[in-house]
Amino acid sequence: MRKIKAGWFVILVLAFLAPAGAAPGQPYVEEIVKKSQAAFYTAGDALKARVQMRLVNPAGKVRERDLTMLRKNTGAGEQRYFMYFHAPGDVRGTAFMVWKYPGRDDDRWLFVPALNLVRRLAAKDSQSSFVGSDFTYEDVSGRDLELDRHTLLREEPCDGRTCFVVESVPKVKADFTRKLSWVDTQSHLPIREEYYGLQGNLERVFTAVEVRDVEGIPTVVKRRMENVRRGHRTEVTFEAITYAINLPEDLFSERSLRQPPQRWIK
Repeated sequence: MRKIKAGWFVILVLAFLAPAGAAPGQPYVEEIVKKSQAAFYTAGDALKARVQMRLVNPAGKVRERDLTMLRKNTGAGEQRYFMYFHAPGDVRGTAFMVWKYPGRDDDRWLFVPALNLVRRLAAKDSQSSFVGSDFTYEDVSGRDLELDRHTLLREEPCDGRTCFVVESVPKVKADFTRKLSWVDTQSHLPIREEYYGLQGNLERVFTAVEVRDVEGIPTVVKRRMENVRRGHRTEVTFEAITYAINLPEDLFSERSLRQPPQRWIK
């Protein structure tokens, strides 16, 4: 009888210590969001891709952007991003660079060729529109997971996949008050994300339109961000993707913003 009571005591203690949002047999929510961010933002040691961006207004009018995106993981959770705009003419030569750090604000720079000016973006600009699109600067390189409280709500079908549904609520003021993410249980990629505003209204919706294996890595090759309130959307297609590339660290410098090395941006 004493052994039985002792067994129940252990079970109760373990139940008490189990973190919220982790049902039996399910991973903890922190593990889910970490794997999701790793799958979406840090796959491979490096990345090069040609990116086609279409900005579509409510009337169906389209503006296009053509750019090269470079990314390098430098260790200890740090990353470097470099993006160069080839077209159209009004943004040609524009370059954007991010030095990403875990646990603190990222460094971001934007080179504006018309002004021959390198502008350092303030931390508050991270949630501003990225070159007029429906993506923010933060969407491009990722948001620090520690900025939000995450809760695993449920597991359900999503676009032919089985997904974890995770709620993320900012710990401090942000441009959204709540985000719901549908994370593929197999690839860990975010398949859909919904951003809610101050009044609880749905503001933006991210969709992974097409996922393909690239060099053995599940990759979102087509993605869309829709501004529900404005009726505007941005469609992005990644082409000529490679993870098997050795990018030099000195590529990610202010000098490259002004004089992009042609070898890497073609």
